[in-house]
Amino acid sequence: MAVPKRKHSNSRTGKRRSHDHLKKRQVTYCPQCSTAVPTHVVCPKCGYYQGRTVVETTEQ
Repeated sequence: MAVPKRKHSNSRTGKRRSHDHLKKRQVTYCPQCSTAVPTHVVCPKCGYYQGRTVVETTEQ
């Protein structure tokens, strides 16, 4: 089995891991009720998606 001859420096390890971070969820606002909603998701408040009401919700 191959074994590294020398230890990788912290700088080199950091460069390799620089792309491993998590990205923020992209958020848009519902055109119907102006609630912040992740993209490509039905609005949990009013059930609006792609220009029409997809899920019927009961207002409380």
